[in-house]
Amino acid sequence: MTVLPGSRRYLYVPAMILMLTVSNLFPNKSLAQKSEKLSENERGLSISKQALLDKIKGGWAGQTIGVTFGWPTEFVYMGTFIQDYQKIKWHDDYVSEAMRVFPGLFDDIYMDLTFVNTFERLGLNAPADSFANDYAHRGYELWHANQAGRYNVLQGMRAPESGHWLNNPHADDIDFQIEADFAGLMSPAMPNAASDICDRIGHIMNYGDGWYGGVFVANMYAQAFKNDDVKVVVTEALKAIPPQSKFYQCIADVVKWHRKYPDDWKKTWFEIQVKWAEEVGCPDGVFHPLDIDAKLNAAYVVLGLLYGNGDFTKTMELSTRAGQDSDCNPSTAGGVLGTMIGYSKIPDYWLNPIKKAENNHFSFTDLSLNKVYELSFKHALQNIKANGGLVDGEQVSIPKQAVQAVRFEESFAGHYPKSKVPVNQVSGEKIVLHVDGIGFVIRGHVRRKGPRIPDTVIRAALYVDDVKVEEANFPTLATQRRTELFWRYNLTKGRHKVEVRVIDPHPDYEIVVTESLEYGVKPQ
Repeated sequence: MTVLPGSRRYLYVPAMILMLTVSNLFPNKSLAQKSEKLSENERGLSISKQALLDKIKGGWAGQTIGVTFGWPTEFVYMGTFIQDYQKIKWHDDYVSEAMRVFPGLFDDIYMDLTFVNTFERLGLNAPADSFANDYAHRGYELWHANQAGRYNVLQGMRAPESGHWLNNPHADDIDFQIEADFAGLMSPAMPNAASDICDRIGHIMNYGDGWYGGVFVANMYAQAFKNDDVKVVVTEALKAIPPQSKFYQCIADVVKWHRKYPDDWKKTWFEIQVKWAEEVGCPDGVFHPLDIDAKLNAAYVVLGLLYGNGDFTKTMELSTRAGQDSDCNPSTAGGVLGTMIGYSKIPDYWLNPIKKAENNHFSFTDLSLNKVYELSFKHALQNIKANGGLVDGEQVSIPKQAVQAVRFEESFAGHYPKSKVPVNQVSGEKIVLHVDGIGFVIRGHVRRKGPRIPDTVIRAALYVDDVKVEEANFPTLATQRRTELFWRYNLTKGRHKVEVRVIDPHPDYEIVVTESLEYGVKPQ
């Protein structure tokens, strides 16, 4: 995606309890003795190091292939699929070309790599704050929930508040969904371990359905290490999501429609549009064809996986042709399928361009694919042992983990988009407007009045019905910007006076308010 926030544990038995239980069974025993004691059921998965590495490489290669393949289509097809007669570009040097021409395309990858580097630097128990600070201070440009979370972290807010919908209007956006691959790749056949990592990191920038997107993706990766049927991978991963959530219901619908229309992906695509394509949270997407909602785009991923049925080329084509975030979606689908079949079984047509680019560093990192293959494999072995598994010579034994659903969260509950009202006011001191409803988002930005004026931070206050409710910093530097000016939810129903007042005005800077998004108590 290159355009455009209680308890943080499980409702059920966490993976750590399993780890302690297994370790307590075999105190002071050698790995070989432990391996002999483990029953087949307790092992869950026995795999060679070579096969494990092949799957990890397949996951990273697959997602790199997918994001490159979708490069020219991203957010070009919003609310429509790409027609069959339109050829999507691919050639033998395409990955290297993309890295050279448009390095920002690979935000799917370099966001993952930021967290991989944090694990490498601080170990498996690295705290959420370390991941938050590492990504917040990177030089890359971010959008939507990632940028909103980054801004919150830079202002001193910690997870999970930094991703919570009351603090982040993009909480349900796709962001963590496209960067959770690493969590599954370092948790082979260990779905609860993958969910635990997602709980720690995903709430930095997302909440509710936005968080569930990452949990679901990481669980698909974990399942892909031990299942060779994409239908099983999808349905087992979905068990990690609470059934009362809209995310669960959306993906369950895709599975149902695939059974109903097994030979017609377009019928399923239309069913998805009819039921699930209405944006509620993201201020960019409400009342607009753009839909960067996590569950809708996850539905496209699942569509590609189910109708692709293990065929790499077909999976790439369908997950891209579904539209919207059509580089991130094939990246996710390709990563999951690449993990399932392994690097060595990705067709040469797709793999040869990857091989030519495996020593190239991704932008804003010191990591290439060849380096991340090694790091991810290392972290997977560490995580397997931390969760009670055994690494004995060239053989790896992973205890069985029955999927446990994470806790229920919901963003924007009871809030329904009511209207978008053009404002189009500019001032260096104060802007006054009126909104009608139970919530609002004031869209706009702070800007310099000339190109030679230095970047700075403007401070402004929000007043609702003549009561000051917030002061906030507004950096003019793009990488530190606040995604929206101000927002408020859970207001009393009715008409409200809203004022944005600049503190210590300066003649070289001004606030631009473009429009207000208003929320009501029921669907229009």
